[in-house]
Amino acid sequence: MGLLSEGRKLLNWAESNMPVLSSIRERFQTEKPLSGIRVGVALHLEKKTGILLETLVAGGAEVSAASCNPLTTDDRIAAALADDINVFAWTGQNEGEYYECLELVINSEPQITIDDGCDLIHLLHTKFLDQLNGVIGGCEETTTGIVRLNAMKKDDALKFPVMAVNNAHSKYLFDNRYGTGQSVIEGILNATNMLIAGKTAVVVGYGWCGRGIANRLKGLGAKVIVVESGNSNPGASSGYHRALEATYDGCWVMSMDDAAPQGDFFITATGNKHVIGKSHLNRMKN
Repeated sequence: MGLLSEGRKLLNWAESNMPVLSSIRERFQTEKPLSGIRVGVALHLEKKTGILLETLVAGGAEVSAASCNPLTTDDRIAAALADDINVFAWTGQNEGEYYECLELVINSEPQITIDDGCDLIHLLHTKFLDQLNGVIGGCEETTTGIVRLNAMKKDDALKFPVMAVNNAHSKYLFDNRYGTGQSVIEGILNATNMLIAGKTAVVVGYGWCGRGIANRLKGLGAKVIVVESGNSNPGASSGYHRALEATYDGCWVMSMDDAAPQGDFFITATGNKHVIGKSHLNRMKN
């Protein structure tokens, strides 16, 4: 009961700061546009996500939700949502429990998926192929997920339409730059109690997330080193252009080999893996 009560207070506070979604929720309660639709969700289960899920329920949807990252699950929010939503998530899940919870969401036979990182969609296309015909479509909200989806599309492996939420202007211009820029630093401070001023921060990738992170680190007094790739990146700005932009924004730009021994802490914002390797770790200060 303690978790539920605390979770409800957090949801009420979040709702009071989300006027657009609140207005949509009021309309959904009358129109019920999602009546009878099963929605499967894999998102960060925290208070803002909770308001989104409650809005879907207000619209008539049957929602089953798991976390896209066990480290970000707020047990208070999970408890508060559990009366109206099938919640399969708790803080500190191990890898096996994480995928078991995703599979429980898929067992609800969702007609629409909402994904953060593409794990839910990937499981549907690999382990639950028999359910693909029942899926109307989905949406993906992260750069990492879009990278995976583009690879699936290129291989002709993507079997239902997916809305690239991450590519919306209101996502990458605001959430990626300002939201991620702030929340990444908040996470570092909560985990380390570190004083940012005077430290050397290495930001790998200067896309919208990297820009936001670097700008806020500079505002807190850090020296910021940016590492970018040397690729041409067809259809978007090249790594060379982003590196030049970082220079003009007042950051130091260098390779990961050169940055490794200088950084006090490192943040990857590329959507890719292996950007920091064992050879780089061996060159770091501690």
